[in-house]
Amino acid sequence: MSLTILLADDHAVVRQGVRQLLLDRGVASAVTEAQTGAAVLERVAQQSFDVILLDISLPDMNGVEVLKQIKRLTPRAAVLMFSMYREDQYAVRALKAGAAGYLSKTADASEMIGAIHQVAAGRKYVSPAMAEVLANYVSFDGEPLPHEKLSDREYQTLCMLASGKRLTDVALALSLSVKTVSVYRTRLLEKMNLRNNAELTFYVISNRLVDLNPAMAG
Repeated sequence: MSLTILLADDHAVVRQGVRQLLLDRGVASAVTEAQTGAAVLERVAQQSFDVILLDISLPDMNGVEVLKQIKRLTPRAAVLMFSMYREDQYAVRALKAGAAGYLSKTADASEMIGAIHQVAAGRKYVSPAMAEVLANYVSFDGEPLPHEKLSDREYQTLCMLASGKRLTDVALALSLSVKTVSVYRTRLLEKMNLRNNAELTFYVISNRLVDLNPAMAG
């Protein structure tokens, strides 16, 4: 089965490597590239793809937001999220938003190919690590955890602030005004019953919501 694939990632070297792999292995007959969320939505509006490989971290918008817009444009689109973020950070949110699966960039070639074929066939792809995350999520009996009540933007702001970024850094990364990011911060503190960034950071580290390894990239 040779597929048409849309590959969205802001790193050219990643796109080139994945594209070459998919073409060399005969997985894809054509690979269309995009490096921003806006470019993804433009490509999706122009043509249909068998699989969309979508990075969580794009320069102009969060991948989960792009996913939601894709599903509004083409509800049946098979979108496989592709990221360095651990499954327990974004997998549940992505699946709830309509993703067909969540693939780590640390996956080897055979795992990636298997995941692509699986979602192209209309099935969900779940890695062993993600299966454990989902099992913990659905078996949790009681009220949602405080961070589970946040919107995607609030959750993203929470993780970035806990990683040591300033409001101006977050605003730049999310292409938002500092005032808007400040509003997100205020809302998330209220929803989580936290008073300041110190409590916010302690909560995030305690619940392992961010990987504080500075070498980690989106």
